[in-house]
Amino acid sequence: MSSSAVTPAAVDVKSMPNLRVPKATMPIDASSIGTKRKIICFSDFDGTIFMQDTGHILFNNFGCGSERRQILDQQIHSGERSFRDVSEEMWGSLDVPFDDGFEVMKDALDIDLGFQTFHLFCLNNNIPFNVISAGLKPVLRKVLDHFLGEEASSNIEIVANDATISSDGSEWKPVWLHDTELGHDKAQSINDYREGAKFESDDGTIPMIVFIGDGVSDLPAAREADVLFARRGLRLEEYCIEHKLPYIPFDTFAEIQREVIEIAKVDEEKTKGQGLPANFNPRANLWRRVSSKNAVPLFAALTPRHEKMFVWPEIFTQLKTPLEGQALAVPAA
Repeated sequence: MSSSAVTPAAVDVKSMPNLRVPKATMPIDASSIGTKRKIICFSDFDGTIFMQDTGHILFNNFGCGSERRQILDQQIHSGERSFRDVSEEMWGSLDVPFDDGFEVMKDALDIDLGFQTFHLFCLNNNIPFNVISAGLKPVLRKVLDHFLGEEASSNIEIVANDATISSDGSEWKPVWLHDTELGHDKAQSINDYREGAKFESDDGTIPMIVFIGDGVSDLPAAREADVLFARRGLRLEEYCIEHKLPYIPFDTFAEIQREVIEIAKVDEEKTKGQGLPANFNPRANLWRRVSSKNAVPLFAALTPRHEKMFVWPEIFTQLKTPLEGQALAVPAA
């Protein structure tokens, strides 16, 4: 991942003939959002931008097979084995040259009907759009190159695990982004990106972080966002409903585009009055507003018990005194 953010220049869609976007869906004036706050988009890939899972297509056709894959998925869900351990077995089971595997994969994938137009909207409004995935970067890049065209795809930064793939396809080995049981800590990636990019705007406003996902594995990254979009009817939405977490459901990226425009306008008005849009994640916003690490344990202590596992575990310490009627001791940094 690069150490600084790449803000794409505005794009004239007429200069991109290879971009497969129906004329009827192209925004008439995609550059007129007219708000001052910088917006940064992060999105999951499998099940979010594309309806299917790229890895599952490969495993089912050229690797361990669907039955074994389902058993391995259950081992992750039960906690019997780590995501990284199971993923190494799945990717290691493949025996197919990369290009041959891609020929099958591209025909099995369906892109969200509104994504290409949403991507143009981001380009025309200087909104960096970043893919954050637990998959393999070479696979994801090849898919985006095919569906969007290489020029448009090059504007999307992919934060994912790398891979070494033998020329004959007999060996597929993930190169993990992080030395953790997940292999890729999506929350860390967003924070690294934010830190490296130094997202301060000219007038001092805090960037609006948008995250788009579909599964519970997206929760660590979702916690870092001001605005969370969860694909309707899938596990991430179920979790948000169950735990009363602020989110916006979506069926297509066209809905996300409309919501982002509206939220940006509301935010513009609220910023003048020092308020926040109703859909903002208050925890993510407060995290960026705290003035020092001293404030973080206090903030974590106020987090509901069932959410503590997602709140900055590297600095959270168990609260030892009841909140009600007692002062909270804030440890020194």
